[in-house]
Amino acid sequence: MTALLWGALPYVALAFLVAGLVWRYRYDKYGWTSRSSQVYESRLLDIASPVFHYGILFVLAGHVVGLFVPASWTRSLGVGEHTYHLFSLYGGALAGVLAVAGLTLLLSRRRTRAPVFRATTANDKVMYLFLVAAIVLGMTAKLSHASGDGYDYRATVAPWARSLFILRPQTAPMADVPVLYQVHAVIGMVLIALVPYTRLVHMFSAPLQYLFRPYVVYRSRDPRQLQN
Repeated sequence: MTALLWGALPYVALAFLVAGLVWRYRYDKYGWTSRSSQVYESRLLDIASPVFHYGILFVLAGHVVGLFVPASWTRSLGVGEHTYHLFSLYGGALAGVLAVAGLTLLLSRRRTRAPVFRATTANDKVMYLFLVAAIVLGMTAKLSHASGDGYDYRATVAPWARSLFILRPQTAPMADVPVLYQVHAVIGMVLIALVPYTRLVHMFSAPLQYLFRPYVVYRSRDPRQLQN
């Protein structure tokens, strides 16, 4: 079971992700969006969407640092294990609260606004289920080991995650990882596999070019200003 979960499942999830993205791009280009429901309701969406997106971006940033920045690097910068744990605990909790708060508002809006609810697909419902489970379980796992230096996942989960990228998965350390962390990891891999088949696919179309494009100059068509 250890080899299946931590040696095979990550690559199965990656295969579903890549295959889904290729299929979606070739056969469903016009469906490659978040299927915005702003036309049905915008007041609550204008609050919930930024809160959720900022929260989930901070959550992802924390995962990148925790899994792919070795402990030796942070120690070389003078950040001890206890300091790192406190930063991870409070920073992760704040990011998680933001993500959960935004997601709660989005789900409430989707359930209580009839036009928005009718626009919700079965794939969306499955995606929301796994998204909520991943965030809540991650927060629960972290808070359940809040005392002292917490659980040192950088000695077990992080080496396993990094080993996947060199195609030599180290599955042995994952056998002793607390159950909550294991379930969180499994749900996270399933969520990755679901991305191309849900509205989450729009994360691969983030308009990053807008950060680097030149300024757009607008000129007035007011005849009085043109005469000047």
